[in-house]
Amino acid sequence: MSRNNGHEQRLKNREALWMKGPTVFMLDQRLLPHRIRILRLRTYPETIRAIQQMAVRGAGTIGVAGGFAMAQAAQATPDAGFWKTAERAAKEISAARPTAKNLSHAVERVLAAMRAEKNPAGARRRAVSEAQKFYDENVTMSEKIGQAGARLLPKGKAVLTHCNAGWLACTGLGTALAPIFTAHNRGKPVFVIATETRPRGQGAKLTVWELAQAGVPHALIADTAAGHFMSRGEIGMVIVGADRIAANGDTANKIGTYTLAVLAKEHKIPFYVAAPSPTFDAGCPSGARIPIEERHEDELLRAEGMLHSGEQASVRVATPGVTARNPAFDVTPASLITAFITEAGLIQPNPAAISKFLSKKLEAFQIVPPS
Repeated sequence: MSRNNGHEQRLKNREALWMKGPTVFMLDQRLLPHRIRILRLRTYPETIRAIQQMAVRGAGTIGVAGGFAMAQAAQATPDAGFWKTAERAAKEISAARPTAKNLSHAVERVLAAMRAEKNPAGARRRAVSEAQKFYDENVTMSEKIGQAGARLLPKGKAVLTHCNAGWLACTGLGTALAPIFTAHNRGKPVFVIATETRPRGQGAKLTVWELAQAGVPHALIADTAAGHFMSRGEIGMVIVGADRIAANGDTANKIGTYTLAVLAKEHKIPFYVAAPSPTFDAGCPSGARIPIEERHEDELLRAEGMLHSGEQASVRVATPGVTARNPAFDVTPASLITAFITEAGLIQPNPAAISKFLSKKLEAFQIVPPS
């Protein structure tokens, strides 16, 4: 659970999870930024629980975790009834969280690679290699997203981002933060305004931690302050990640994204969504068909953080006895999106452009089409 030298180097390399043998190692993001703990997940049910409990989060990283979980399941499945058991495990892993397309995409891809083998022994080897290949491809895609988006960053104004879409959420440089990291590494002046992202505070706990680690100038604001800074002319661009993008360009992302898109439209500020091809769901016609996860009300009724004593604690912030609704995501219509920043460059938010992009990426990355 504690760090060792190998784990320290992994974190320096911006790796939030990796697999060695049958074990998945995962940075427990629930404890950041106050404490660093590496989880050792030895079975696929343990990896599923880590996904469900948000020890790992972010569409890209969830997808990689799902691929690793599928590889764990394959390694643990005996020859007798191998395929039936493997397919059951695939359904369990894919159902861990419903909104992010990357999860089911990764599981389907590893399972498809396994089916190409003639026997269980070959399928087990292929599962491990395909899961790692998926990881490596995600790193490459994030680097290309960074290169494509870096030239878009405004001069003299801040970039606004919501939730967390850096290396904790997506392997490599991330998605929404990839252009920022790329521009900063090239010496281009960048200033980021990050929303706190209620109720779990991914912006306050994770995004500003990543930015501070990288030395990127930034400021944290309350979610409800975004309109204020837009109206003052301080924001030159909004860039967010995505958990699922429908065939028509409608995009599901962290709750509050839709509000920011409406505000950006009102203030004539470009609104970009950074996402790799596995986030696009060609089998989902519109945002109305994207499943929206609703999480436990305690995430809203309580707040977690560090006390003056240094202890981490959870405290109630709402009136005793009150109930709450807690959708984890909302859908931003394609009409409010300026463009998608992908590994292939900028993609316009319309069905024709998305279809053309996916057809090329399916061939280049051997991605399994949605069922």
